[in-house]
Amino acid sequence: MNRPLRLATVALTASAALLLSSCGSGDDESKDNDKIAGADKAGEERSASPSASDPAGAARPKVELPSDVKLFFKPEQTGDAAKDAILRDNSDFIRALNAAIVAGDPRLPALEFFTEGEAAASSQSWVKAFKNAGWTVTGTVKYFNRQVTVKSKTAASLTYCGDESKGYSKVIKTGQVKRTKVTKRSYILYGAQVEKNQEGVWELVKITSTRGAAVCQP
Repeated sequence: MNRPLRLATVALTASAALLLSSCGSGDDESKDNDKIAGADKAGEERSASPSASDPAGAARPKVELPSDVKLFFKPEQTGDAAKDAILRDNSDFIRALNAAIVAGDPRLPALEFFTEGEAAASSQSWVKAFKNAGWTVTGTVKYFNRQVTVKSKTAASLTYCGDESKGYSKVIKTGQVKRTKVTKRSYILYGAQVEKNQEGVWELVKITSTRGAAVCQP
């Protein structure tokens, strides 16, 4: 554990050991890509708030985060109803992942609500890595350049960037914040695959991340 875990973005892998060693933003030795096993590769900015229920589908869980954990998403909406639904459920997945880490609960119902298959297993491993380390999350992460490609009525993909320059892990027992210097590796490119289930929820099924991607640099 020579580097701190960053505020929980969705750079997920199935190996807790890899997570604990590779998820810092420094320029020391690590792989540029964090991958789920089997994964393929401009709106108003607003702080994350509890999820609302979708009147046209499943009642989505209420996801709440402590005041020291702030997530921002840009854009939140595109004006296209299908794409906006996908962006909403992706945002809520990210909130649920952070909520699971804060709660120390890999099987948090809200997290399971927005994941399926490989992504569900990898999300649980990610939360367990924090729990086993005795760490939680704090700070601010911004997600930007969020783009959706709709493949069919039930399948889509997303790409987006994550700015972790002000997101950190924190030791639960002591309250120590594991701050790291800002480098190019503080910025991450994500590629996600989602599928719409029978209740109308766009569940995450696969995801990849590329830390230090040029397209996400400020």
